[in-house]
Amino acid sequence: MRIVMAEDDPLLREGLALLLGAEGLDVVARTGTAEEVLDAIEEHKPDVAILDVRMPPTHTDEGIRAAVEARRRRPDLAVLVLSAYVEQSFATELLTGGVGGVGYLLKERVGRVEEFLDALHRVASGGTAIDPEVVAQLFTRSRQDTRLERLSPRERDVLALMAEGLGNSAIAERLVVTDGAVHKHIRSIFAKLELSPADQVDRRVAAVLHYLEDARRRGQWY
Repeated sequence: MRIVMAEDDPLLREGLALLLGAEGLDVVARTGTAEEVLDAIEEHKPDVAILDVRMPPTHTDEGIRAAVEARRRRPDLAVLVLSAYVEQSFATELLTGGVGGVGYLLKERVGRVEEFLDALHRVASGGTAIDPEVVAQLFTRSRQDTRLERLSPRERDVLALMAEGLGNSAIAERLVVTDGAVHKHIRSIFAKLELSPADQVDRRVAAVLHYLEDARRRGQWY
């Protein structure tokens, strides 16, 4: 996996590069500004770009802007954005483009090395990795969504574990059921939430967003 990284804090930048290198990943370029990272992406043609949100010159949303622009230039580029806070201005555009290969994590997740690396590999494989705190703030709806009330208790259990980031096999192990049963429940969840295969969205992510929105509305957000 070839990685280009943009982080204006030299200590964090070098530490993250060492972590990735120790995992056998190839950090082909490290930059400190959004402009430099776009040039590096153009030059090195990486598989993944890891970008901090707040970078020079204004330290506001340069990283998000660079991520959106990088995806515009190379739709196949996997992008993982790291932030100390949830930045709303351009994150919605990045995360709702209808294709995978995107991630948005709070920086505190980097300290949880296994979780961070799992998210990185998921994004590089074309999946989506979204920090629960990010989706809670970005996708809260103004009106109540009652579709979750259609789910059975077991389907809600499955969806809750999906929201934790568990894959189907891990869900089956946690619930002590077969993989086939999990697949059946997930198909039913998609149907009840009106998530069609024809929709240009990641249905698994969309289902999790419904769950998180409902939890926040009910005051159950953690």
